[in-house]
Amino acid sequence: MAMRQGCGTASGARAIVVMGVSGSGKSTLGARLAAEWHAPFLEGDAYHAAASVAKMRAGHPLTDADRWPWLDRLGAALGESARTNGVAVAACSALRRVYRDRLAQAARLPLYFAFLDTERAEIARRMSTREGHYMPPCLLDSQLATLERPTPDERALTLDAGRPPERLIRDLRAWLGETVA
Repeated sequence: MAMRQGCGTASGARAIVVMGVSGSGKSTLGARLAAEWHAPFLEGDAYHAAASVAKMRAGHPLTDADRWPWLDRLGAALGESARTNGVAVAACSALRRVYRDRLAQAARLPLYFAFLDTERAEIARRMSTREGHYMPPCLLDSQLATLERPTPDERALTLDAGRPPERLIRDLRAWLGETVA
């Protein structure tokens, strides 16, 4: 992986969070990006408490009180993984600015966010066709209502989730200042 100067921390560590609503393709893009970089991939869903997963599976949105420990666990693991391996990638909804700030605080290093955005109808279609996921399609509207798109002062790139993952990776790597073919 080629990292340009200034893209990581003083130690060179860099952490990328692929964010967006459920069904936007966070896990797919994050896993492919991590594989390309030979970096750890942290699936944000794996850091939820069992009670939170049960709550969502039952069709109830999480509260901030449910989210804080999850964000703290994921952020700490992401920061540790990036410091150990030089780079790490996570998938996390990170729907609000305060959640992104909480992740960065727990990671103890600057985070880069890749926001996957697309039309509601496309997300609903994806959610209705996937099997075995705890997040029911009925929670999509609550996620969209919670979503605060990244602002220009955040270290974030908005990507069209309808594009192929290979193109998204190329766009993300170019944004990070890597040489891309």
